Amino acid sequence: MNKHRCYIQGSAAISAQHTFDGDFFSAPMVTTSTNNLVAAEPDYKAFIPPNSLRRMSRMLKMGLTAALKAVQNSGQPAPQVIVTGTGKGSLSDTEKFIRDIEQYQERALNPTPFIQSTYNSVNGLIALQQQSTGYNNTFVHRGFSFENALLDSMLQLHEGVGNTLTGAFEEMTDEHFYIKSRIGFWKDTPTGNAAMFDHNTSGSISGEGATFFMLGTERTPNAEACVTGMKMLYKPSAEALNKALPVFLEQHGLKPTDIDLVITGRNGDINTDHYYRVLLSAHCPATPEVPFKQLCGEHDTAGAFAVWLGAQILKHQQLPDMLQSYATNVPDPIRRILIYNHFIGEQHTFFLLEQA
Repeated sequence: MNKHRCYIQGSAAISAQHTFDGDFFSAPMVTTSTNNLVAAEPDYKAFIPPNSLRRMSRMLKMGLTAALKAVQNSGQPAPQVIVTGTGKGSLSDTEKFIRDIEQYQERALNPTPFIQSTYNSVNGLIALQQQSTGYNNTFVHRGFSFENALLDSMLQLHEGVGNTLTGAFEEMTDEHFYIKSRIGFWKDTPTGNAAMFDHNTSGSISGEGATFFMLGTERTPNAEACVTGMKMLYKPSAEALNKALPVFLEQHGLKPTDIDLVITGRNGDINTDHYYRVLLSAHCPATPEVPFKQLCGEHDTAGAFAVWLGAQILKHQQLPDMLQSYATNVPDPIRRILIYNHFIGEQHTFFLLEQA
């Protein structure tokens, strides 16, 4: 097995769009007039018993449900390994626990918010539900959280594990949105995701969601796409970034002209969007490009949503209607997709996906 290659045998995503159920490819884009894209939560009762639901936080419900749906969609047995990434974990539980400390002066605290606020609480719950007693790990590395989870999963598969459940989850709260707004993460005036590229201003639109993949070394009947490569760069100089892309492609036996579609993490922030413009104009000037953060918002693990989107495009061999206006000359068939995403200009990642 090529250690840089694994199949997405099944996946699921909860986001602001109709990604969990419904027809994502023909549905119109869900929009907001604010600067915060809120995830459209599904009916959890089909996946979680009602007596458990009432004790679970919003993040736990989203993470567990997306994970169970990914396993279900893969048609595979319970995962042998569970690896996830998150930038902040369950923020609502963390904030509740901190408020209780102040309110009750560190006495008679309810332990539930603390237990559910730990970063690995989603992993533990998935393992309990799936009776999975194998390797279980959570990465909390800001904009590289999902990327390290994916890299760890690839290494596990290379060492002989049959399959892995790999994913990412993120939650936005009013308090955290306010804190991030104070340091310029979001646009100053209400912009909305539909117009986020039209305003030549700093800041972006926030988002949240949960995305999970069943990964394996074998091409199964339900396989959606193949992850053939990934490269992470931390705070690269312009020169280093410019050299990195052709080297990355060459390592996989490719030239820029072999890429059929580029998915980018453009988010409407004039302070950081130039990375995409400069790199693609230098190496892939004629390749169709579609952005994805108008669909899911900006957050630490948005890269997981991009991988899910790329896998769906390769599986269905078409662009969703909501992305048609960005690229009209997409080749047929779509054999290979390059994803380039960065988080606030610091953590840069290339993903390479191919048809399964």
